[in-house]
Amino acid sequence: MKQVVLLLLIGATAALLPAGEMLRLEQSLDAMGSVYTIVAYGEDRGKLMAAVDQAFEEVRRLDRMLSNYKKDSELSRVNAGAANAPVQVSEELFRLLEACAQYTRESDGAFDISVGPLMKIWGFYKGSGRLPHRAEVRGVFGRIGFDKVHLDASNRSIRFLTPGMELDPGGIGKGYAVDRMVDVLKAEKIPAALISAGSSSIYALGAPPNEKGWKVSIRHPRNLKKSVAEIELKDMSLSTSGTSEKFFRAEGKLYSHIMDPRTGFPAQGMLSVSIVAPRTLDSEAWTKPVFINGRQWTARHLQQDSQKPAPSKKGFRFFLCEDKQGGSEHPCAWLQ
Repeated sequence: MKQVVLLLLIGATAALLPAGEMLRLEQSLDAMGSVYTIVAYGEDRGKLMAAVDQAFEEVRRLDRMLSNYKKDSELSRVNAGAANAPVQVSEELFRLLEACAQYTRESDGAFDISVGPLMKIWGFYKGSGRLPHRAEVRGVFGRIGFDKVHLDASNRSIRFLTPGMELDPGGIGKGYAVDRMVDVLKAEKIPAALISAGSSSIYALGAPPNEKGWKVSIRHPRNLKKSVAEIELKDMSLSTSGTSEKFFRAEGKLYSHIMDPRTGFPAQGMLSVSIVAPRTLDSEAWTKPVFINGRQWTARHLQQDSQKPAPSKKGFRFFLCEDKQGGSEHPCAWLQ
């Protein structure tokens, strides 16, 4: 089951509309397992449409590189052959995998795109989920861990040190795609745009006419008709991950798609995590380890204090909805 966790307060329309001296265009594209939407403003109709088309073409290109559903994608080629011999890849994919390795190190192993086998046995690869036997989890556990992925910078190649490994880009692909779309729009001098991937990872470029920023509301993870926070974004990203995205219920318990790769089971204790960051790549990637590791770990490792955040996390803000047992209230608040 998949549900939207961010509410974009933009007044949807599919046509060009006058907004002062600016034109407004909204278009969507199905790609990479998500719906990508662009709301853009500009003075020239033809230039605006061409820029949006180029941004969507960038998503299609990345789908051919990152999809683990397309057998001919670059990532699928890695998954199919890296256990047998080193697989040489493009510089772009290699740099992205290097970034994934860094996220794994900095998150104490909570972020790990080698969870592909886990996503399959839990039924989240192409379905809505299933409860596996513990023996199934133990059976694939030895194939999980980015420490078993060897990145050779000299040859720009990837080698799996254990057979049966599979990389799953679900925790980072949308954020990377949104950032690349933003780069395209910036290059085409588009002054304002809101780029959304599945309504869970967005980037606000500039601001709409007569506004200071793009208004975005974060929905309550257990009551999607209710908003728990409203923010204004300008030249920043916002990503949300939570139990309302993909989940199933079994034996009276809710299991979400956010896996703790260190245990082989879905993470518990959190309902949703939203992160504001300068790059969508970072905001999307960090929602998972924050969800898995919890509030105290996040405060200790990612935000030294509210006035002086860790240097590598400058500009980050964290909004957490915790799953408090034994009560009807589930507190949602910005990390201070």
